[in-house]
Amino acid sequence: MNLLPPVEQFTSSSGVDIYRLPMVLFPNNFTGHAFLLEGAGPLTLVDTGSGIGRSNDDLLDGFRQIQQRFGRAFTLADIERVIITHGHIDHFGGLAFVKSHTNAEVGIHELDRRVLTNYEERVIVATKALGIYFERAGISPALRETLFEMYGFAKKHVTSIDVDFSLEDEGIIDGMEFIHTPGHCPGQVCIRLGDVLLSADHVLSQTTPHQSPESITHYMGLDHYADSLRKLLRYEGIRLALGGHEDTIHDLYGRIQAIRASHNRKLDRIRLIMRDNGAPMTISQISKAMYPDVEGYHILLAIEEAGAHIEYLYQHGHLTIANLKEFEAAPNPAILYELHD
Repeated sequence: MNLLPPVEQFTSSSGVDIYRLPMVLFPNNFTGHAFLLEGAGPLTLVDTGSGIGRSNDDLLDGFRQIQQRFGRAFTLADIERVIITHGHIDHFGGLAFVKSHTNAEVGIHELDRRVLTNYEERVIVATKALGIYFERAGISPALRETLFEMYGFAKKHVTSIDVDFSLEDEGIIDGMEFIHTPGHCPGQVCIRLGDVLLSADHVLSQTTPHQSPESITHYMGLDHYADSLRKLLRYEGIRLALGGHEDTIHDLYGRIQAIRASHNRKLDRIRLIMRDNGAPMTISQISKAMYPDVEGYHILLAIEEAGAHIEYLYQHGHLTIANLKEFEAAPNPAILYELHD
């Protein structure tokens, strides 16, 4: 059984008390946070967990800890507003559970709004786009079927749910400033509260947030993500950042530079793999060379991560399509890339 850290309290320079509620989001002990905001208008919950496994119970336990450790007797029924930082299931999958306890209004950025309001449609559209990507990446039919099963497994318990308002870039609501930072997810927002930033999955303390190609979903991809990192550097005076996963970030600006350096290393790694191979390669082949030991769901993540970086190199003129005639003539062949440095 995964032992979670206790609920922590942070106070921003704008006078907002921020309670960080840890949860186990998936049965593989993948953990993350929701945040309860007191002092930013009506009592506000930022993200809801996945709604899978023990996630809902962990959320309720977080509220019990707030009362025990900080003397604030809140329940889910007291929540008047829910903010979803982005449309990934580990951040909004528990929304139906929360809404079963409260009539709180729900807000999300408009680029992720349909993930909540038209969930079933979104899954079908995304699955179709993923299938096209698998073919172009050179994934074998047998592996495609396995990846589709893994992709759809965690999405079966969620249904569409109403959204009451949209979050706008640089919009301010009750002192919460929303910063649209697409890349990891189209509608990803960070929330600035004085000198504290809720950085969601845009900036994490230990890992570089997962990247997926824009060829699968618009407003994703490494180019958008890099732009969003540069955008965040322009916001001065942030003392600490609280990510949707992992630890507190005490040097946001240094962490951003470290993430940028990590992605540059991945780009260099792809160039080296392709040079050493000496022949054109598919995304699947490059992914296997970059991540030879991954298993299970991480195979899908590796294919998307490698693909996002390959897409970036292609967009910036460092790669060309070696089998262009086949690509022109066939319905959707695997693309062979070669260096064009």
